[in-house]
Amino acid sequence: MKDYLEFREEVCRYAKKMYQAGFVTGSAGNISLRVPDEDNRYVITPTSVPYETLTPEQVVVVDREGDLALDLDYGPSVETPMHLAVYQARADVNAVIHSHAVFSTVMAVLRKPIPPIVEELVVYVGDEVRVAEYASAGSDDLAKFAVQALRENAAILLANHGNLCVGKNLLKAFNLCALVEKAAHIYIECLQLGKFTLLPDEVVEAEKEMYKVMKNM
Repeated sequence: MKDYLEFREEVCRYAKKMYQAGFVTGSAGNISLRVPDEDNRYVITPTSVPYETLTPEQVVVVDREGDLALDLDYGPSVETPMHLAVYQARADVNAVIHSHAVFSTVMAVLRKPIPPIVEELVVYVGDEVRVAEYASAGSDDLAKFAVQALRENAAILLANHGNLCVGKNLLKAFNLCALVEKAAHIYIECLQLGKFTLLPDEVVEAEKEMYKVMKNM
């Protein structure tokens, strides 16, 4: 039986990067990776294991139903249904990161999308960062609402929860989390000052077209 250790090591590495970046505390948030050239196997962070001490051997592998594909002592993240729903809806997505980064979560609690206020946002997200309808953590409804809000874009906010970023690989998904968090921070600062200016409509439309070209690169 395969142990998928190469992919478990990668998920573990990015889980630690997420923790070190301050995007999560403890074991909050979750990261997953679609195993290439495999029939519906996904590597995902385990439930209730702090990222600070996480090891590759604790990272789990599940099938498309969310059942463990390896005999391990650890269960998959409670958010596994959301990750699997994204993979099943989006063949172009190979990596999913859900973080509780502070400024993104502030916007998620406000239930306000992050509009196109900085040029790179639309290029990498596809549009404004929408807010998915609220549902409780780990529920099938949260998975459904996340997919509905994501559509063909690469990042959303989960109402009262955090953000969700996807990509062709974990590097792209992680960098997108950082970009969304930066944009959220900038927007909150602008709201406190009471003034901001959106990008011109023609620029936003041009950047949407750039996103369509870049998302599969």
